[in-house]
Amino acid sequence: MNPKLNEALQQQIREEFYSAYLYLSMAADMAARNLNGMAAWLEAQAQEELAHAMKIYRFLLDRGQQIVLQEIPAPPSHWERPLEAFRDAYHHEQHITKKIHELVDLAREVDDKPTQIFLQWFVEEQVEEEASTEEVVALLEMAGEDGAALLLVDQKLGQRADA
Repeated sequence: MNPKLNEALQQQIREEFYSAYLYLSMAADMAARNLNGMAAWLEAQAQEELAHAMKIYRFLLDRGQQIVLQEIPAPPSHWERPLEAFRDAYHHEQHITKKIHELVDLAREVDDKPTQIFLQWFVEEQVEEEASTEEVVALLEMAGEDGAALLLVDQKLGQRADA
């Protein structure tokens, strides 16, 4: 495997683990507010991000690469309102989408077809990731400062199938 591509994929493992940390931190903040549906939704999201990291990890191992795990910075631990947390989540997903697209471009540049094919799953996954977080942002914007509406959003998010 091209060394530059290998390094970029290992960096993406770090990005995915950071995503899990970020969502767990958001979940803890929501749980502290007794918004347990939001906390469950965010915990499920954290589990997805861990699975994404492991998918890349296993791909690199299957390609005979040595894994060198990188330091993961601490995420923020508090948001003023749930809307701010989910806006941050949406912006974070946009960041991850950009990183995945850069990986695809690099895999094309170095003509690594197995990696190009492997990354297609992530390209499609990011469409879903952005859409789901954007939907929560829209719901929270509609709820505004109405406590009852916020509780309805919390209840809806707690119904996430994998939460």
